[in-house]
Amino acid sequence: MSYAIIGFGNIGQALVKAFARNGIEVSVATTRDPESFAAAAAAIGPGIIPKKLAEAVKADIVFLAVRFESHLDVAKALSNWQGKTIIDVTNAYGVDLGGKPSSEVVAQAFTGARLVKGFNHLAAAVLDQDPAVHGGRRVVFLASDDDGAAAEIGALAENLGFSPIKLGGLSEGGLLVQARGNSWGKLIFKDLVKFDDKS
Repeated sequence: MSYAIIGFGNIGQALVKAFARNGIEVSVATTRDPESFAAAAAAIGPGIIPKKLAEAVKADIVFLAVRFESHLDVAKALSNWQGKTIIDVTNAYGVDLGGKPSSEVVAQAFTGARLVKGFNHLAAAVLDQDPAVHGGRRVVFLASDDDGAAAEIGALAENLGFSPIKLGGLSEGGLLVQARGNSWGKLIFKDLVKFDDKS
């Protein structure tokens, strides 16, 4: 299984660090030349591989950690997304989508891919921290219309040290972790920690 993170802003770097902490190799790309962030990537860890966008999107699982407005540029980097899983980490706050959830718009752009909304409800400074907290694990919410994709990303989240909570479909629980117009979903910025039941 190969992984890529598209975007190297605060959220992208926080995700990259999660991979580095757990020794999982991941490609990273932006719309810029990889040389422009190669030194910063190398400083995070040896398993962080800067690539051109067209190369990075060949990964099996792709984190979309760019500004919402840039998702179309990423979608155009590949003609066929069939068989890939996209993790939509974007937040479309202040963007008028005519009442549509942003994940629905993103899913339409990545034709053929399985889409999971996730890792987007935490502020970058929180996502950047080690998810092990006082004997518990930081929660990440996942929503998808594809149960298999949600399970796959749930397993990845656990490997990265998080505690995944599945919210159901994109138009159900997914609405809790998306901005709509100028309002945030109810679970956005909620920093929760799950403790294993010891009883």
